[in-house]
Amino acid sequence: MRRRQYSDDLPEIDMTPLIDMVFILLIFFIVATSFVRESGIEVERPQAASATSKENVSMIIGLTSSGRIFIEGHEIDIQNIKGRMDSFLAEVPGGSVVITADKSCPTGITIQVLDSCRLAGVKNLSVAATVGE
Repeated sequence: MRRRQYSDDLPEIDMTPLIDMVFILLIFFIVATSFVRESGIEVERPQAASATSKENVSMIIGLTSSGRIFIEGHEIDIQNIKGRMDSFLAEVPGGSVVITADKSCPTGITIQVLDSCRLAGVKNLSVAATVGE
């Protein structure tokens, strides 16, 4: 009579390829994502009937109703904008900038920020607005 041999070993699943695949997907999504540099403030945008949505925004400059300027959550002086845009364009050549000004922000401040960005060489520059009737 024959005896059956039973093994106490249970089949195992090798998790290494699964973990490798998860890390590869994570790296892919990190590299494929474009990073937007927010202004760090909330503003009430003016309305414009011709406002359109803009894709691929790299940096947002926020202007408050009192004329304070914010980039990436930090207040910046008007004289430092050109230098900040120079370093931004060195990091992201051809990067786009959107100026998000509060609707009660002084027009002179907005124009100075626009001018500083243009003098720094920003080619893709816009002013944010909400779609109005």
